[in-house]
Amino acid sequence: MGQMHYLPLAPAFFAILVGLFLVVVILIQINVLRYAYTRIGVSSRAALLILSASLLGSYINIPVWEFPERAVQSGEVVSFFGMQYLVPTVVEWPGTVIAVNVGGAVIPVLLSLYVLFKNDLWIRGILTTAIIAAIVHWLAYPVPGVGIAVPIFVPPIATAIVALLIARQHAAGLAYVGGSLGTLIGADLLNLGAVRGLGAPVASIGGAGTFDGIFLTGILAVLLASFSRRA
Repeated sequence: MGQMHYLPLAPAFFAILVGLFLVVVILIQINVLRYAYTRIGVSSRAALLILSASLLGSYINIPVWEFPERAVQSGEVVSFFGMQYLVPTVVEWPGTVIAVNVGGAVIPVLLSLYVLFKNDLWIRGILTTAIIAAIVHWLAYPVPGVGIAVPIFVPPIATAIVALLIARQHAAGLAYVGGSLGTLIGADLLNLGAVRGLGAPVASIGGAGTFDGIFLTGILAVLLASFSRRA
């Protein structure tokens, strides 16, 4: 199990996400974004706990399935679209393990369901998710050693546009739900069959390849809520 847990990004790139998180912390402390989180449906304190848990949980992968592979890559750094992803160092590995990332899948799914229920956005949330899933699926790319990856800015930018067009008043909640669930479905779930033959020791749903986009979508949702306050 120790080989299942690793950072989804190279340390320098993961540090950028941590830096963004710290900026959000500071803005909340000076009350700039406190209202924004309230618009989404969670308190600022709960939001900080959720973002912290997402960062910490990105290290944890829960294995759920396994594909046999003749050979897997190990202990490498793979570059894709300007980002660097870590391939875990494994020993005597049987094949490609399909896993669920806690920070990039479990927590976003639970929070998305809460936002849908809290704001009664089921129909618009499903529509937003379906559109984002289609866009992400079209742009998702199989990366040897990693699994399925998506250009980092695709989920947040596409989600912002779609959410604003569908319901400007609820754009923040729709952005988080559509960006999180749409990325997980479009990139990871709909491409499970494409993982075979990539030599990835772990193909993590919500992990390397998609975690960065999902995390940035959470930040974007807050910014949309903040801007909508001024509009």
